[in-house]
Amino acid sequence: MSNLLTDIKAFCSTHHMSESQFGVMTLNDKNLVSQLKGEGGKRPRRLWPETEAKIRREMATYRPAERAA
Repeated sequence: MSNLLTDIKAFCSTHHMSESQFGVMTLNDKNLVSQLKGEGGKRPRRLWPETEAKIRREMATYRPAERAA
């Protein structure tokens, strides 16, 4: 799990994206990353291998929209 969190952090930094934006983009869940971290004294969220694969696929195929000039 920690490798995934490291990869998510790097992805968000590279693409100037907040963690909540990332969660919405990948699983339509703004709390995804904070739950994976176990923030707020809660137990970290369980992540099924299929869900991790979907998140990684979204990161691998992400193409930022061109900004209007």
